[in-house]
Parts: sequence; C-alpha cells; structure tokens
Amino acid sequence: MSSKIISAKDQIVAPPSTGLARSSDSPSSSASAADSATPLATNGTNGRSKAANLDGTGTSVAAALLASALQKFWGYSSFRPLQLEAMQSVMSDCDSLVLFPTGGGKSLCFQAPAVCRDGLAVVVSPLISLMKDQVDALNACGIRAAYLNSSISPSHEREVLADIRNGSLKIVYLAPERLLTDRTLELLSTVKLSLFAIDEAHCVSEWGHDFRPEYRGLSVLKRRFPEVSIHAYTATATETVRADIIRQLGFTNANVLVGSMDRPNLNYQMRRRQPGMGQILEVLNERKSESGIIYCISRKDVESTSAALNALGFFCLPYHAGLSAETRKQNQDSFLKEQCKIMVATVAFGMGIDKSNVRFVIHAAMPKSLEAYQQESGRAGRDGLDADCWLFHTAGDIVSWKRLVTESSSGVGLDAALAAISAVANFCNGQRCRHVALAAHFGESLAVSNCGACDICLSSNQADLVEDSVVLGQKIVSCVHRVEQRFGAEYVAQILTASSDQRILENGHDKLSTYGLLKSEHKKSVRHWIEELVGQNFLEKSGEFNVLKITYLGKQLLRGGAKPRLTKNTPSPITDQFRSGPSSSKANVISWEGVDRPLFEMLVKRRAEIAQQQNLPTHVVFSDHTLRDMARRRPSTLDAMYLISGVGKQKLEDFGNLFLSIISQQCKATGLAGDVKPIAAFARPVTTSAGPSKSALGAFPLFDQGLSISEVAAKLARAESTTGGYLSEYIRYHRITDATRWVDLDTIAKVKMAIDAVGAEAMKPIHVFLEEEIGYDKIKIVLECLANQSGEES
Repeated sequence: MSSKIISAKDQIVAPPSTGLARSSDSPSSSASAADSATPLATNGTNGRSKAANLDGTGTSVAAALLASALQKFWGYSSFRPLQLEAMQSVMSDCDSLVLFPTGGGKSLCFQAPAVCRDGLAVVVSPLISLMKDQVDALNACGIRAAYLNSSISPSHEREVLADIRNGSLKIVYLAPERLLTDRTLELLSTVKLSLFAIDEAHCVSEWGHDFRPEYRGLSVLKRRFPEVSIHAYTATATETVRADIIRQLGFTNANVLVGSMDRPNLNYQMRRRQPGMGQILEVLNERKSESGIIYCISRKDVESTSAALNALGFFCLPYHAGLSAETRKQNQDSFLKEQCKIMVATVAFGMGIDKSNVRFVIHAAMPKSLEAYQQESGRAGRDGLDADCWLFHTAGDIVSWKRLVTESSSGVGLDAALAAISAVANFCNGQRCRHVALAAHFGESLAVSNCGACDICLSSNQADLVEDSVVLGQKIVSCVHRVEQRFGAEYVAQILTASSDQRILENGHDKLSTYGLLKSEHKKSVRHWIEELVGQNFLEKSGEFNVLKITYLGKQLLRGGAKPRLTKNTPSPITDQFRSGPSSSKANVISWEGVDRPLFEMLVKRRAEIAQQQNLPTHVVFSDHTLRDMARRRPSTLDAMYLISGVGKQKLEDFGNLFLSIISQQCKATGLAGDVKPIAAFARPVTTSAGPSKSALGAFPLFDQGLSISEVAAKLARAESTTGGYLSEYIRYHRITDATRWVDLDTIAKVKMAIDAVGAEAMKPIHVFLEEEIGYDKIKIVLECLANQSGEES
C-alpha cells in the first residue's frame, strides 16, 4: 500500500506529490454499537489487529466499537469530519499523519481507539500542562490514564510505572525526552502496546513554526517497535512540513488525512492599531465575563498591558517565559478554572491550551507567522460556538519580528522566518476574505462567496473604502516607478505627501511628477495604503531594506486593468463592528437560540464550583456547548440529561444530579418548561459549499442503480462512513423524501416515533430513545428525507 492523502471533502487517494483535495465541513456518520467498548481481537505481542486492513465487515466492526466508545465515554453521537477515518488508521495498524485545525478533535482520534484496543497507548506530548489537562479529562470520562513527567512525586511515579507493568492503564503521556531514555524504552518493550501517538507533530520538522530538536529522536520508534503503528497529529503544517514529518518519522506507507483548516465559527477582524488601549478595551467591554486571551510580542508588553487592564478593573494575569515555572503554572491553572477570565501572554502561552470556551483572542500586535496565527487564534471557540479573533497591527510589528528572528536565526532558518513574517503582513493588509486566505496558506481552496465572519466580508456597505481606489493606487504605484523601485515605503510616502526631508531634496525627488500628489493626506494614511497594496500583491517588498517593487498586478493597475480595495485609515469603532458583524453573525444567533441565559449563567457558576472543588479545569466538567444545550432543553431526569451532547455515562453519574437540581430550581422559580423539544424540527447546518462535492457526485450513478451504502463503498474503495456522507448529499441534491430505498418501514416508523418524543435536532437523543438498537446511519437517512419532505410542505 502506498502513502496516500485523504481530505475531508473529496476523499481522494493519491501519492503525496499530487497535492491535496478540497475539504468540507460535512460530518461523517457512525454505525451503532453495543454499549461496552471491548478491545478488538488481537495477536502478536503489541496488539496488532487481526483485521490489519479493515474493509467490509472489519470496517463496520471497528466503526461500531468506536461509535460505542464515543458515546459511552464522551457522550458524542457522531464523528467530526475525517475522525472515523483517522481512528480506523489506528485500528488497522496503518501509520498516519493527521492535520486537523485547532479544536478539530485530534485527541479523540487516538484516545477512542486506545479504549477499543488491547494494550497501552503511548502519547508523546511537549508540555506538562497539556498532559495534565488531557489526563484529567480522560479520568473524568472514566478512562484510566496517567502521565510521567517532572511534576509528579517519586511515589506517584512508582505507582504509574506499576500500572504500566500490570496493564491497568489504557493511555500514558510522556515528553519526548522521557520516552527516549533507555529505561523507558526498555520498559515499553516488556508490555503490550496498542499505538504511539505524537501530539503537536509539527515540532518534528525544522520547517515548522515551533521546531523542537528533541522531537527528531522519535525516529527511533519505528526501528525499536516495528510492530506498533505510529500516528502524528498537528494543527499547523504546510505541505513542506508534512513531507518533512513523514520523512523524519520513517513512515513508508502512511495515511495522510487533511481536514479542512477553516474554522467557520471564528470571526476574524483585522485593524490598524491605534495608540493607547482603546481598541482592546472596546473588545473586553463587549465580551464582559467571558474568557479570552490577549497576545503581545514582548514580555514587557505583556506586563504593561496586564497592569493597565487590572488598574482599569479587569482581572487578568500575565504569562511569559520570564516568569518562574511555578508562577506560570498557577496563572494557567487560574485561567483554566475560570478564577481569572483573561490571560495576557506572549507565544510562551502556547500549544496545547485545552480550554474549550475561550470566546475571544486578541492579538495586540502581528504574530510572527500564519502558522502561529492559526494556532493562537484557534484557541478561541474550540467548543464550536462563536468566538471573535481581533488582530491589531502596525508596520512597526514587522520591524520588531524581523529584529527578533535575526537575533535568533541564521541561514535557511532565517530566510524561512523572514518569508513567514512577510506572509502574515500581507495577510493582515490584504483585502481577501480572511477564511479563504488562511485556508489557502495551508493548500486548501474554499468555495466561499461571503463567509459572513470576517472584516472583509462583513463590510458590505463599502463605508470604509476610499472613493476611488484605482486612482489612488495608480498614484502610489506610479511614484514607486518614478523612484526606479529603489526605495522603501516610508520614503515613497514622504514624496507623495510633499515632505521636505533633506534626502528627498538631495536626490532631486521633489521635482518628480508624483511629488505631493497626496499632500492633502496624512503620511500615516499613505503608509496604510502602501501596506494594503503590498498585501494585495500590487507591490512587494524586496531585500534586506524592504525596497518596494512593482508586481505584474501593479503594472496592470497602472494600465487600468486591475482594481485594489483600499480602506480609510479611520475605521469604524469596534462597537459598530460588533453590532453589524460578529455579534450578529449567523453562528452566534444559532448557538444561543432557545437558551435561557440566566439558567446558563447559573450552570456556569455551578461548573466553576465543581471544578474548584475537584481541582479540574472547567471544560473537563462540561463544555459551554453542553451547558447551553442543558439551558435550552432543561432536562428533568437523568435519562433526559443523558440525551444532551457531551454527557457521557461517567459524567452523568458524577455530575448529573448536581446540574439537574439547578435546572429544576430555576424552572420552578421562573415557570420555565422542562424537557423542551428542539424548536427547529429538521434544521440543517448552514454550509458555504456550492452543491455536492466532487467525490459525492462520483457516487451518484451507483446510488441511481439502487446499490446500498456497503456496495457503493466497496466499488469506490471508501469507508462506509464516508459513503454514508455521499448518500446524504445525494438525498439532499435530489430532494428525496422516501427513505424506503435504504431503510425498512418498521425502522422508519420507530425513528418517527422517537422524533415525536425527543425532537430531531440531534441524532443522539433518537439513538438513545430507541435503546441504541438503530444505527446512526439509518437515523440520518430518515432525518434527511423528512427534512426534504418538510421543505416541500413549507
């Protein structure tokens, strides 16, 4: 089997050199399973599955086990895009590299198979705090997990080592340095292993934005444990980085699964930074009592920003590498437990911050790369609910980053770092949809005409655009031409604004036809427009001194054949943007629909108390998404509570009655109805995709022939879960209302009965109501047909 790339939309199988297919948000469906998640039958010493290349029945068995584990331990009723395919790579012992966005569900891709398989799963993790968060979350779900690092006592370490030897642990987390010691490798060679998982795998590559030399040593795993599959996971890897990871880890026939890098629930807002704290304060005032992160470039900026905000009444804490390890730990714990709502940090507050309900991320200055921005901004909205990402930048940020990377890098590394700074500067100053531009950097093409969730797409009234961008752009590019493309942005701006600077006079540039063409404008505005022209590829900066050069597109502009999008340097107040933009976005409206906000706040408070008592991060108890669903559905019994997404059996037992009592008290006090059915009977998620995907269209003729999901899956060499997604697109496209082609009448009747009882908002309540006897694939087909029927009737 050759290495292959699988993307979330087209599921194309191809050698890595062919590039990546497009991806989408349409979820995979899962098969039903028995309640217990028993391991697959295994042979050999390290837990290799007998169904080493799962297909046909093997695929169905694996999917059923995984679906059962997902519901029992995590309380989820379906897989996210490509999750099942990633899990099945583990189940079939096929090495894999998985690229999902932050919050895309990477951890479950190795945690769920670890529960379903015999043996110990070894997870490589770079940070102590990340290990603790994940182990706490696993234990809260009823899964035996532990970590080995310098933070635990000698007696605790002996207990963990004993648990490894006697086989009572399912998952153990280790730093690469600890894993690669002779002592640890020897210990692992004596026990049955189910898999190796390498988290934050971009650290393996010197081309990655957070390269860590100690990760290079992980190449020994393939030689030392040839019978154990290795799975690498990251949220930030370009094609170059992915190829380097594969090479460094010694993969020869790995599955490469690339999910969509787009995060449609995030609202990206770029602004030229204004003096003072006003812009940050406006965001904080609009997001009162919500969790957020503010990123600064330097430790000094972190300290001054944190101090200023605390003086203004906002309780926040600093985080940077200059603080002691104990202080950093205390501050991070306070943030995770929501004792502190706002963290002000450098990039030292980095990877693996597993807090699901961060509602905003503010970059008080430009980040050092788009990979860094993807990861840092991606810490917002990990629960899938709406969140805002603000970036305030100036040209000075470029100078600061170039100075920092020049001091710390050289050679190829310096060239790559400087190129990354230019790329993020162009992103900030560009006028292309932020979602489209960010996805394109990672090789993905989004079919989006208006994302409805970024400053570019939301500024539909053109109020912030200059009156004639073409003429203005021509004046600037013409000036660059007149100075023979030998000077930088500051010098060109001085000429255009009729500066009497000595150098301009000595060069005779005060005699140019472009001298003073924009003398009625402030020089800052002209610099702003120059940066926008660079960001939109009409100009480019070249060499050590950032000399302006005219691009092909710039020459087209001079001829009137291209049009830039230039904005006023006095943007609308941020509060106006909230009113017309992020706060009224479709994602925000939908996520709050039907939620009783006072009850939600009471549940949030109770969650914080439990987290404090049990020394847990709040999201380990329940996510905001789960609490909003509780405040929307208002269950009155444990059985009804179990229908809520994110409520697994262990959490139901541990916390169910505590939250039921709050809900009951509020319903009695206010007259709220309990056990509410969803308002929208057959609501479908909003999608920006224009029609069926290419691969789904390839399956349509087979469905026309009357073939079943399993038959189509066999013909196309696709997983049944993927083929089920194609069938959903087929049913939607043809507006089919009769499900009997795939589901028998008795099953349809049972699903309809369940819908009458628990609604059609989610599949999990239907599945549970039917005592888990009917699989999610059949439930989904019936729901799709009923949705089409509902559409015809309306």
